[in-house]
Amino acid sequence: MSLSLAAAIPRTSGRWVCSLSATRQRLFHSAAATRAAASPTQHLQTKPDYSQYGKTFDKILIANRGEIACRVIRTAKKMGIKTVAIHSDADVNSLHVQLADEAVNVGPAPTSQSYLNIPNIIKAIKDTGAQAVHPGYGFLSENATFVKALDEVGVTFIGPSEDAMAAMGDKIQSKIIAKESKVNIIPGFNGVVRDVDHALEISREIGYPVMLKASAGGGGKGMRIAWNDDEVKEGYKIAKTESMASFGDDRLLIEKFIDNPRHIEIQIISDKHGNTLYLPERECSIQRRNQKVIEEAPSTHIDEATRKAMGEQAVMLAKHVKYSSAGTVEFLVDSARNFYFLEMNTRLQVEHPITEYITGMDLVEQMIRVAANQKLVPKQEDIKINGWAIESRVYAEDPEKYLPSIGRLSKYIEPRSTKGQNEVRCDSGIVEGSEISIYYDPMICKLCTHGATREEAIENMKRALDSYVIKGVTHNIPLLREVVSHDRFGSGKYSTKFLAEEYPTGFKGHSPNATSLSQLASMAGLMHAKRELRNWAWGKGREALLKEDLQGKAPHDWELFIGVQGVDEKVPVKVHKTGRAANGEDEFEIHTPGLAPFKTSAHWPLESPLITNKFDNGEEVTLQYLDTLPLGFRVQHLGTKFDITINNPAQHALSKFMPIKEKASTTNMILSPMPGSVVSVDVKVGDVVAEGTAVATIEAMKMANVLRSVRAGTVKSVKVKAGDSVAGDELLIEFEDETKEAPAKTEKK
Repeated sequence: MSLSLAAAIPRTSGRWVCSLSATRQRLFHSAAATRAAASPTQHLQTKPDYSQYGKTFDKILIANRGEIACRVIRTAKKMGIKTVAIHSDADVNSLHVQLADEAVNVGPAPTSQSYLNIPNIIKAIKDTGAQAVHPGYGFLSENATFVKALDEVGVTFIGPSEDAMAAMGDKIQSKIIAKESKVNIIPGFNGVVRDVDHALEISREIGYPVMLKASAGGGGKGMRIAWNDDEVKEGYKIAKTESMASFGDDRLLIEKFIDNPRHIEIQIISDKHGNTLYLPERECSIQRRNQKVIEEAPSTHIDEATRKAMGEQAVMLAKHVKYSSAGTVEFLVDSARNFYFLEMNTRLQVEHPITEYITGMDLVEQMIRVAANQKLVPKQEDIKINGWAIESRVYAEDPEKYLPSIGRLSKYIEPRSTKGQNEVRCDSGIVEGSEISIYYDPMICKLCTHGATREEAIENMKRALDSYVIKGVTHNIPLLREVVSHDRFGSGKYSTKFLAEEYPTGFKGHSPNATSLSQLASMAGLMHAKRELRNWAWGKGREALLKEDLQGKAPHDWELFIGVQGVDEKVPVKVHKTGRAANGEDEFEIHTPGLAPFKTSAHWPLESPLITNKFDNGEEVTLQYLDTLPLGFRVQHLGTKFDITINNPAQHALSKFMPIKEKASTTNMILSPMPGSVVSVDVKVGDVVAEGTAVATIEAMKMANVLRSVRAGTVKSVKVKAGDSVAGDELLIEFEDETKEAPAKTEKK
């Protein structure tokens, strides 16, 4: 199913209605209703008692999009508050628009013309009569100018005051304030970097390595590590570009980069009556190029004494600036548990759900009540840790190339809790048919799991990732699944260098070991047998089927050779149908090298995307059936996609004579690795470039990607210029044929 992208039809002032077919509308609104009914704290055995609270607001506007807009709407509905969504032209059919009571178009797709367009958003507030605005995260959530504009029209900002935001949202000023507040800080330059020469001067004075980072933002945007002068020069340029594109502010700061750190943060919530609470820490050390990938709460590295010390320093900092609302104080922690202030995010964090999981506190509700001038009801001694929670950030991106993916979700099924304990939580803003566009962050979902122990939370995450069906875009589930299964992650002994150290040449997907290969081959043989039985039974009546089955005419035995993509040798598998199991399913006995023969009656509805089998050792394995191939099918196993070929003995004997088709050469071309816009072209026709030369920069989803030549050569033609929009695999630069250049390699800068 997919959603119609027909033009929106204006109905009433400020309200737009999607033009969808009746059937698709029912499907879409059914999904929307399900999301709306889900409470952010539904996993709790005991719900918090908020009877001491009074009324807050009648109507709020959410100045955001996607999953965070949906998240805020759910809490607002729970509190009986009407909601207004804003959207761009590109988001007219988005889920947050469907969930809200009202929706207003605030401009074209580019963020500068819509979600960052303060005048248009103020007009939407006035037109709808919203009394307060929740900014979510990103966009205008840390923009003091926006807060001031709201104050001028008498509308409440559900977040900190303009002064507190200006003080702590600015990374340069916040370090100065942290030092005044007696908070541990990292050595660095607490001022604005004037230019690249100034950046070099500061970096040499601090001593390499250093971190260049955007003063006005976070989320890994506008952040670069430099180990020498050349990397400072290059990092300065790219960090400024990303910072301006993401936050409308290109100021940078520079600080000492602490090698081998752990990134641990403290969630605080403050009211306007002098009360501040700190909540248990979140560990965010699994990062890729300074962007968080997996978070957990609490941290395996923090003991109670360190937790208390970090929490108390976070509270001191918040009180120093008279902070009120939810906020996060981030620290870098070394192996000896020494901790240093990194920055303060004056907004709701992306990873807030795992804190809600282990504390039972709805942070969005607390933000709304604080904004309505209500006192915090919980006391510090009331804050306890309930179990363990993990968050995986599911993105539309190629995890091997680390490049964003765009497209329409042709199949989308979120994992669900299976134990009756609400152990799985999906915070997303999409449904089947939704579009992932080039204009916005490629996040699909924040997938969270909870368990009584860390081990249980990890196992729940593995099962959730295995059953998460996403088709239509490339996604990073292969990386997420590999990380949560890694022994080092399981031990809890990791740092922000985890991904770089474990995958030094880049992530290449799951490589089956002997056991996982045998399990995959066994299940592939089972799927093949089930499909053949269905094909044989097609068009036959029930009585005829039973009669022919008893006469032995139905297929019963299969001798197969299973080819798995990336594995040289085919795996011999024998499948024998033994009869029917008590559950009514056909029962099979399967023989595979490396596994004891086992019987299974695994349920697999016709062409369903999921099939699960429990092996004799008690291990439960879920495969995703993705596509049919000429001699097999494509599946997803342990997060990674594999093409499976099924051969009978005759086909297997002949397969060694089949020639291998060579891939077409693109060695004299540089192609765009993803759809985006050209930031710069750094070569011209006739230029002779050396290996590693930056030849162009492509920006997509607010990230700059530098293309580099991997061989020396002469430029024959340049097909694009700065400002052009390009498609994935579009030809950008061509080299002279005789040089036989390899394509440029892509590097996130």
